[in-house]
Amino acid sequence: MALLSMQDSIIYGPVNSRRLGRSLGINLSPYRAKLCSFNCLYCHYGWTRRLTADFSKYKNDLPHPSEVLTAVEEAMKSDLDFAYVTFSGNGEPSLHPDFADLAVGVAKLRDKYRPEVKTALLTNSTGLIQYKIRKALKYIDRPFCKLDAGTEETFQKINRPADGVKFNDMVEALVGLDHIFIQTAFMDGTHGNITEGELTAWRDIIKRIRPVEVHIYSIDRPVPDYDISLVEPERLEEIARETTVYTGIKTIAFYPQG
Repeated sequence: MALLSMQDSIIYGPVNSRRLGRSLGINLSPYRAKLCSFNCLYCHYGWTRRLTADFSKYKNDLPHPSEVLTAVEEAMKSDLDFAYVTFSGNGEPSLHPDFADLAVGVAKLRDKYRPEVKTALLTNSTGLIQYKIRKALKYIDRPFCKLDAGTEETFQKINRPADGVKFNDMVEALVGLDHIFIQTAFMDGTHGNITEGELTAWRDIIKRIRPVEVHIYSIDRPVPDYDISLVEPERLEEIARETTVYTGIKTIAFYPQG
């Protein structure tokens, strides 16, 4: 069972995001069900029961493109206040079989109704292995791409990917992109990723990717694995400072205030 309730509609929010402010969510996953290519130790929706990188087998459970665009258009025409419209939801949005077309469609609706609003994507980066998904990123103003590890071993331990998902393939896809933001969840404990060796390996990959920025955070919600724990804000700030110096890429730590 999920630790937090899953989204039960295409459109949700707007939610208050630490990074984006008022963000309207677009859920491309089945309602109240998690469909993902990762089974992360720290996912606040709980364990992935349907773990796959091939969403086509669940196409009948996914929202149809026309439903998505109708829902987005209604939200754009409403009096809701939001600065971003963000592909996110109950799983990995970029693996929806029609994601590329939806990225184009949502951008067109934004241009028509709210040209001041930015489009965003929260992705675990597995979809980026596909050329059509990488190409579709030109319609996304802020692609936030997950990279929680610097080695295959840690990737397997933390993200626990579906069969066929290769860490090196994902990294090489990220290296070829030019306007992405990397987001990384750091955690302490038995299955943590903050040892000096792991941080160095991760930073070396960041140097290769050359993202616009790196955003780091820790687990501040309920998680399904009790062998991981929160990295304190002071340590996150230290990791951010050292990463900026090591890579030359601006790195920002995000954590609850107050």
